[in-house]
Amino acid sequence: MSKTVVIFPGQGSQSVGMGKDVADASPAASAVFKRADEVLGFELSKMCFEGPESELTRTDVQQPAIFVTSVAIWRALVEREARADALLGASAGLSLGEYTALHVAGAVAFDDALRLVRRRGELMQEAAGAVASGMVSIIGGDESSVAALCAEAAAGEVLVPANFNCPGQIVISGAIAACERAVGLAGKHGVRGIMLKVAGAFHSPLMASAAERLGEVLDATPFVSPDCRVIANVDALAHGGAVGMRAGLRRQVTEAVRWQQSIEGLIAAGCDCFMEVGPGRVLTGLMRKIDRKVKAVNVSSAAGLDIDAAVSTNA
Repeated sequence: MSKTVVIFPGQGSQSVGMGKDVADASPAASAVFKRADEVLGFELSKMCFEGPESELTRTDVQQPAIFVTSVAIWRALVEREARADALLGASAGLSLGEYTALHVAGAVAFDDALRLVRRRGELMQEAAGAVASGMVSIIGGDESSVAALCAEAAAGEVLVPANFNCPGQIVISGAIAACERAVGLAGKHGVRGIMLKVAGAFHSPLMASAAERLGEVLDATPFVSPDCRVIANVDALAHGGAVGMRAGLRRQVTEAVRWQQSIEGLIAAGCDCFMEVGPGRVLTGLMRKIDRKVKAVNVSSAAGLDIDAAVSTNA
């Protein structure tokens, strides 16, 4: 396996102005934003470049916006650096970013992937609005201590681990009252709980209606085997054929994202350089907490399109 892994961010990485400098510098990136506007029927590019922030943070807008910006930055990188494609030995993405990883690896066409993430965002927004729910970042615990906290704080309601991000950082998801109880009980379990500003209980059973309806869209979307290894969030294993990809993406809506395990598995397989492509630096930060010995490179702006400079800056 090639030693370089390209990783793509999920929700929470957005910011007003994202992608604009790349689109201004790269015809390939500009074409991605233009095509996205055509496919969606509204000016997503304007929301990315100008906001307002209140619109950009909506789940149904945020998901396609991050996907499109990430693809645009990748296309600009390939346009600028002919060897960028050769670097793609494996790929992974956090939650929404898994769709970007599959598209870049050739498993699903851009237009189809964009329609999928737009519909995914709409369905998750609807499910979030159906019941009072939320997410809590748990700092300092491991899987067993967080499971114990969830079991006690649930009190008959939904409360489950949702994101295994890095050592000492696990996000839980569920009914809002259960989340509030978890914050109050955190100290008893030797951890700290921080309520997150999110629309709802993502990656939990409370998203079941979204998963079911998204499954219908996934079934109607063409998928082919990816050109490189792409890691699935739900089990930290490589995606197989179309049936498995559809099943994994559907499960991902209601099940935990095993990001730490995904990265550790790739490192164990010999990968020693991880390049985050997309807005923000969330995954670059998580990489340093998972394993500081591997190289973590961030390409989130036009300045990062020079791979040699990016590697030097991020070394």
